[in-house]
This record gives sequence, C-alpha cells and structure tokens, in this order.
Amino acid sequence: MAQRLDIPVEMAVRHDLPAKMSESDVTELEQNPPPWLVQSRANRSAKARPVWVTLTCDICGYIEQARPKKWWPEFTYLSCDDHAIWDLPEPAAGLHREEFDDIAGRFIGVVDS
Repeated sequence: MAQRLDIPVEMAVRHDLPAKMSESDVTELEQNPPPWLVQSRANRSAKARPVWVTLTCDICGYIEQARPKKWWPEFTYLSCDDHAIWDLPEPAAGLHREEFDDIAGRFIGVVDS
C-alpha cells in the first residue's frame, strides 16, 4: 500500500494502513486524504529523492519497486543478478565500467564513466 500512496512503509505502519486494500478504499484515501498524508505530500520538495522508484532490468524487462538509497549513483544499466554482465552492451570507448551489487536485492547496477 505504501508504494501506491508513495509513502514510506514505516509511515503506512504508523498510521495503521493494512498491507492490502481494495481499489475503492485506495481511491477514497487518495480523494480524501487524512491530514497526515496531506502534510507528508506538502513537505516533499520537487528536488527531493523519490520515496519509491521503478527498477527495470535492461536485459529481460523485469520490474521491481524499491526505496532508493542515498548511495546509488546514476546507473547506466540495471540488470537482474541472474544475467551475465556481457549480456549488456559494451561500454563506449574510453569509459570505465563499475558494478554495484544488491540494488534492491535482485539487481546489479552498472555505471559507465
């Protein structure tokens, strides 16, 4: 539910939101948000890191929602950890490739710089 409302899981738990809600309950919550949800959204600046991001494997298209980490660089590619690194395009001439394991548990992040 936290993903759908774009809030941290901790906030959903703190306000006793169930893990699963009917579509009509979610619509009602979005149309008539409680004061804490209104305040949470008002506090978010346009430059702030998003609460949730969509990660997509550049090889197979697998999609996963995750909470972004402060240490994540801007990835050139994302790949599921069951793919080989050579399944991705080679880095452009003169670029160095770095790999970052355990991106949201299942992904490997690749940065060509």
